[in-house]
Amino acid sequence: MSEKIIDVWMQHPTARFLSEPFFDSLKKWTRREFTDTIPLEATVRAMDEAGVAVGMMAAWHGPQGALIGNDQVAEWIAQFPDRFIGIAAVDLARPLVALRELRRCVRDLGFRGLRIVPWLWGLPPDDRRYYPLYAECIELDIPFCLQVGHTGPLLASEPGRPIPYLENVAIDFPELRIVAGHIGAPWTAEMISLATKFENVYIDTSAYKVSRFPPEFRSYLQSHGRAKIMFGSNYPMLTPSACLADLDSLALEEATRADYLGQTASRVFRLD
Repeated sequence: MSEKIIDVWMQHPTARFLSEPFFDSLKKWTRREFTDTIPLEATVRAMDEAGVAVGMMAAWHGPQGALIGNDQVAEWIAQFPDRFIGIAAVDLARPLVALRELRRCVRDLGFRGLRIVPWLWGLPPDDRRYYPLYAECIELDIPFCLQVGHTGPLLASEPGRPIPYLENVAIDFPELRIVAGHIGAPWTAEMISLATKFENVYIDTSAYKVSRFPPEFRSYLQSHGRAKIMFGSNYPMLTPSACLADLDSLALEEATRADYLGQTASRVFRLD
């Protein structure tokens, strides 16, 4: 592949992250065992194998605390500054602390987005606790990233329904750039409708191989959704090479393929 590929959803897992029991179901589905911390060089090799130029490296924070800390992500980026860009995570239960931490991550650490995983908190994205962070994302000119669709880990899926929860956010914050990961299955049609309806709503394909794209999603990417979808892997649960293995089967036009693999992400995350 000659295109510049950007993986918008990946994480380099810590032992703390891998130890969480709710990830056991993902380990079973992917037939991968994670018993030790993965070396950072192994993550870079996985990117190289797929031709991924840049990975959006995410921190994780939930009610149980930091599973992957922002400062840890910054240390990894310092080791490979041309390969990784940070995505912040904050404590949703402490609004003022979360706002200050988000500002620090963007202004001092150079991070380019905020991700909150609704199933981790058991709170849909239109909960009032998110709203100050949405306003700050707009002020900082960064996207808000989240998971949509069913929950692979052993927690409830309801917070991942795109309609009405994410739709309410898009209505209340029309200036907020929203990147919804994991395509929204089994509510993929709802997610497509939101990306079609709202100018600043986008979808990333993390956690899905091309071979598992639902038919309506394939059609959307091949047609009027070409500038609304971006590539993500959800590494290490899936490798970028596995996610891209059947890309040619989509028969994308050259411009659509370039948008999907990196150009849309570059625009949305202001990477140029």
